[in-house]
Amino acid sequence: MDTSNTNPLSNSDLAPVSVEERTWSVWNIAALWIGMAVCIPTYMLAAGMVSQGMNWWQATLTVMAGNMIVLIPMILNGHAGTKLGVPFPVLVRASFGIRGAHVPSIARSLVACGWFGIQCWIGGAALYSILGVLGLFDPAQDTAIIPVLGITAIQFASFLAFWLLHVVIVVRGVESIKRLESWAAPFLIVSGLALLIWAIVKVDQPSKLFTSNTSYPEGSSFWKVFFPQLTAMVGFWATLSLNIPDFTRYSKSQKDQAAGQLIGLPPTMTLFCFIGIIVTGATVIIFGEAIWNPVDLVARMGSPVVVVISMFALLIATLSTNLAANVVSPANGFSNISPSRISFRLGALLTCAIGVLIMPWRLVNDMGAYIFTWLIGYSALLGPIVGIMLCDYFLIRKTRIQTDDLYDANGPYRGINKRAMFVLIVAVLPNIPGFINAASNKAIFPPIFDSIYHYAWFVGVLISVVLYRVLMHSKIDRN
Repeated sequence: MDTSNTNPLSNSDLAPVSVEERTWSVWNIAALWIGMAVCIPTYMLAAGMVSQGMNWWQATLTVMAGNMIVLIPMILNGHAGTKLGVPFPVLVRASFGIRGAHVPSIARSLVACGWFGIQCWIGGAALYSILGVLGLFDPAQDTAIIPVLGITAIQFASFLAFWLLHVVIVVRGVESIKRLESWAAPFLIVSGLALLIWAIVKVDQPSKLFTSNTSYPEGSSFWKVFFPQLTAMVGFWATLSLNIPDFTRYSKSQKDQAAGQLIGLPPTMTLFCFIGIIVTGATVIIFGEAIWNPVDLVARMGSPVVVVISMFALLIATLSTNLAANVVSPANGFSNISPSRISFRLGALLTCAIGVLIMPWRLVNDMGAYIFTWLIGYSALLGPIVGIMLCDYFLIRKTRIQTDDLYDANGPYRGINKRAMFVLIVAVLPNIPGFINAASNKAIFPPIFDSIYHYAWFVGVLISVVLYRVLMHSKIDRN
């Protein structure tokens, strides 16, 4: 089967990666995850857990548990990428059909575009702080708001400068992202540990940072807080559990992709969330208030040299996360819409453009901490998709997929797999009432739906696996 540019279902970016081109080692996969995990949202992630009443070790263990759980679909879905050498939008053709694959791939892409813009705004804020510390302008005097945008000219220029850095890198392709992640990983680990050491040294009694006191609201308890937070933690990487084949397709072997993810994901997420908890506890003692945002914290450290170096670390952390987590997937997703017209680079540029058009600063200002409740919201959609994919690949097809068939418009995966679409709808439905309650902050539907929604990702995966297995059990008549 022709998978070259003459095939309307393929291009040089969506075509299978040859065995000779699969050069990513354990370190490359691990470095990829370190680069993605070390970012400002990760640092702030445990804030919601502590604010709900958890102490430092309960929040840390919840983060570790959530990442160990999400690691399972990561490695399983990564298996297909390494075996077949195909990206997520192509792999999902096997379960949803060649035309039906647009639904999960675009759903994943749109979530990524939103996060891309938000991360660019966060990085732009760090750059804005650097410029202020260097004395290039006085932040206190920068009050002239541009009416259409709702931010100042310097804020917008800082955002665009950081955004433009993404554009320069993405036009160079996936290999440039691989090199950035490998270089950034050790630097980010050292930077995080340095921040932790700073907190311990600055506090007179470090033991105060490790208090076991909890502060659950009346009527609440550890378990009532634990399960929703666990679901949110799983939802944090629910997006990557879908499109991890975009990266594992370059892995040398199954051992490399599995070991790399095991080494890179749970330890890094747990460590960096732990750093966020302890350092924030230190800010209460040092500054008299909890400062969860590291950009705000670094700006108050005093020494211009320390501030600039720290802000540079935050810029690298945000850049490495954004490129891997929020550019590769939508680039491939958009390319899959029309492979002959849209390349990876064009898809990445479309992602960058959408990241500006959504005005992410408005999104952040309007939603604030509510952004993180989206983790449960979109996990309710993405959970069923990953459940369908894993059931199809492992239980239905026993990992036996002919790569050429994924690029054949008249082959076994032609059209739309209506069974997969039906399963997707059914698996999402139980979580919609709970989502509406959460989004409106009103008890529109009975409390039972809130309880279901707290397990949104797990509910979606379970329903989709069981129902898809039943519907596809007798035979794969599409083949």
